[in-house]
Amino acid sequence: MRPARALIDLQALRHNYQLAREVSGVRALAVIKADAYGHGAVRCARALEAEADGFAVACIEEALELRAAGIGAPILLLEGFFEASELALIVEHDFWCVVHSLWQLEAIEQTPVAKPLTVWLKLDSGMHRVGLHPKDYQTAYQRLQASGKVEKIVLMSHFARADELDCPRSSEQVAVFEAARQGLGAEISLRNSPAVMGWPSVPSDWVRPGIMLYGSTPFEENNSVAERLQPVMTLESKVICVRELPAGEPVGYGAKFITDKPMRIGVVAMGYADGYPRHAPTGTPMLVDGQRSRLLGRVSMDMLCVDLTDVPQAGLGSRVELWGKNILASEVALAANTIPYQLFCNLRRVPLVYCED
Repeated sequence: MRPARALIDLQALRHNYQLAREVSGVRALAVIKADAYGHGAVRCARALEAEADGFAVACIEEALELRAAGIGAPILLLEGFFEASELALIVEHDFWCVVHSLWQLEAIEQTPVAKPLTVWLKLDSGMHRVGLHPKDYQTAYQRLQASGKVEKIVLMSHFARADELDCPRSSEQVAVFEAARQGLGAEISLRNSPAVMGWPSVPSDWVRPGIMLYGSTPFEENNSVAERLQPVMTLESKVICVRELPAGEPVGYGAKFITDKPMRIGVVAMGYADGYPRHAPTGTPMLVDGQRSRLLGRVSMDMLCVDLTDVPQAGLGSRVELWGKNILASEVALAANTIPYQLFCNLRRVPLVYCED
């Protein structure tokens, strides 16, 4: 069978969750939306369920998949509901629900529910994506309480630039949030992965670790917490063909790389149909039989080329790590002018192989 696969280290996943809890000192919802950032939501939830305070997903479809798999822990719908008719399922399966718009508030007021909801009331503190305007926040809180349909309210917002540690925007958003929640005696949740790792003074009763769960850093600069993360996914394949080329020969589509000396080129069973970024340039790092090497030429749908010139022991069948414990996803992302989130979420066709170490 085709040798491309992604190894998912479940012990590393648990380590990273425990690290988020340790450095934040509060309860943590493990964010496993988008199929756990490409790592497999059901298996990741099962690996974390014994210790996780709960999970967060984007939408009810993702939450229902977890319930169908037997996951009984709290699950927060980060986008809330899209139609009032979903409220019946939210109650039936005991989901927690974000309310970020006035129409959602009105739907709760107008829809009969069999038992009270747990609502996370989202403020637009300056990201301007979703969230209630600060002028509407106190009134929305009071209306939810008055509705008789809400058991608990958690106050939340989301940072736009927490991955920029020298940017004042996060502090400005905290100030907006604090002003909007003045006098409201409810738990709060502000800190996502970059805020957990880089903004320890930001108040939170709940944190929402996402990318850090999977062992990757949201920062371009060094960070003491990032150094303690363990990569969860190792994307690997094998060399399926070797070419000996003289100087002046093109490699791959478009002749984007031309040999400048006699070279050994390995062809690897990995391409953009697997989720490896097509725009990754020559020089993007990879590991061949434990030795660092580089991508050569343009990535194809099913194959790419690696430089074997300085890896004399490598040949047919050699193991290639595209990213993982030795070639960090953040390195590949930086070379390809993208982010680790996209690398993980774009993964497809490659089988996931789960292991405990």
